[in-house]
Amino acid sequence: MTVNGWIQILVFIALVAAMARPLGGFMTKTFNGERTFLSPLLGPVERGLYRLAGVDAKAEQHWTTYAVSMLLFSAAGMLLLYALQRVQGLLPLNPQGMAAVPADLAFNTAASFTTNTNWQSYGGESTMGHLVQMAGLTVQNFVSAATGIALAMALVRGFARTSARTVGNFWVDLTRATLHVLLPLALPIALFLVWQGVPQTLAGAVDATTLEGARQTISLGPVASQEAIKMLGTNGGGFFNANSAHPFENPNALTNLVQTLAIFAIGAALTNVFGRMVGDERQGWAILAAMGLLFVAGVAVCYWAEAQGNPAFAGFGVDGSAGNMEGKETRFGVAASALFAVVTTAASCGAVNAMHDSFMPLGGMVPMVNMMLGEIIVGGVGAGLYGMLLFAIVALFVAGLMVGRTPEYLGKKLEAKEVKMTMLAVLCLPVMMLGFTALAVATDTGTASMANAGPHGYSEALYAYVSAAANNGSAFAGLGADTLWYNLTLAVGMLVGRFLVIVPMLAIAGSLAAKTRAPASAGTFPTHDGLFVGLLVGVILIVGGLTFFPALALGPIVEHLAMAAGTLF
Repeated sequence: MTVNGWIQILVFIALVAAMARPLGGFMTKTFNGERTFLSPLLGPVERGLYRLAGVDAKAEQHWTTYAVSMLLFSAAGMLLLYALQRVQGLLPLNPQGMAAVPADLAFNTAASFTTNTNWQSYGGESTMGHLVQMAGLTVQNFVSAATGIALAMALVRGFARTSARTVGNFWVDLTRATLHVLLPLALPIALFLVWQGVPQTLAGAVDATTLEGARQTISLGPVASQEAIKMLGTNGGGFFNANSAHPFENPNALTNLVQTLAIFAIGAALTNVFGRMVGDERQGWAILAAMGLLFVAGVAVCYWAEAQGNPAFAGFGVDGSAGNMEGKETRFGVAASALFAVVTTAASCGAVNAMHDSFMPLGGMVPMVNMMLGEIIVGGVGAGLYGMLLFAIVALFVAGLMVGRTPEYLGKKLEAKEVKMTMLAVLCLPVMMLGFTALAVATDTGTASMANAGPHGYSEALYAYVSAAANNGSAFAGLGADTLWYNLTLAVGMLVGRFLVIVPMLAIAGSLAAKTRAPASAGTFPTHDGLFVGLLVGVILIVGGLTFFPALALGPIVEHLAMAAGTLF
């Protein structure tokens, strides 16, 4: 580890903290329907969209209607994306003549992008034509992210409102998230990326002659526009198979910084939105502090592990002083690669700039743990906030029972219904992660696609299902996932990990909105200070540890011990 590496990490943290409040203030006004500096330009467009769609912007929805609207919209988007892939060979803007995507892979991809997972069992530049990349994948990058923001706003309203039967209007929230938040932020980022050398063209591939005289085909396309929303919406799912490790997606250290900041920007700002809407900004800062504490711990472990170098290379005379550079971007170094890996897996974004399979065992464990916790460390846009609030409900329920009081959060009593729905949302993830992993490693169908045997092969399968259920989309590499078994089971994991968390969460939002707020008293547990942050982090680690440690120990920890033993003997 170096001083320069830590400076990079600290600068990133400072910039994220600096962005949270101004962006949070803008988003609060946007979702409250208040005037912002974009209102003169986008207000007429928004009202025009409502008229075209027949939406009454003033009519709010009960949580059940909100949930049905969200599910129908997601189902329609998934069917449309599936259809686009299946008829790709007949579509225009396909300069390389890409054929129709096979049915199982098309289903997996449609489920992946609809759920904001963006898992890719394919090479983007060798499978998808320009029209499918733009009208299918990029559109879902926008609307799946906007859906996550809308759902977070519904839960925030549940805490903010009293004696209310509604939690907002899904169509209004979706429109405002897309039109007022995602598009205005994605446009300048896309233009910045074009300026820095990221391709943005409808042309096909070009042929080049290498220095050795060989002929190389270089794929081009509308990359910058997809890259911007990929990062901003915590999507992953890049134009190229290598995602942000590809120089056409991430050309230099400056684009790497901007992309990393874009991943955390909205998720961090939503904590400030929460604080503003419940009438106490300190509540938002407490949530962000809990996220930050877990994030810093993860970055420190990952950076330390990767900075040690790979002991397996010592016998070959390889200088390990630069750290474990295998699979890393030499342009960015170990610190930036470790930071990017932790950010992408903390924020539900599979846009890696280094292959996680090349990480040291404990370095690779950190991204896996981030996803196993439900990606609540800032998390996906919207998903990180509502995931953290679900853990807050568990933490305060436990705290209330310990002091002999009815558990409450922000004056709202946490009763049996809220706790049952919370546990349903929390426990569906380990069922998908561990259940499918067990089936994969116990059957020839699953093990046939593993490039490695033993603990590392187990880690490949575990990481895949953890990534799918957590709606992350990054891969450990080494696993040939484009098979019928993995395409179908990973798709099921993505769908359950998204929607079986969302629906119970909306039920909680509806229940809380209908309640009155009890005034604070001497026995009220404080939820805006270090005591609450410590309680929340402790509960997250305990729940995550009890649920996932047995599975985790079989993979990265065993790998680490085996590697250490190899250096001794």
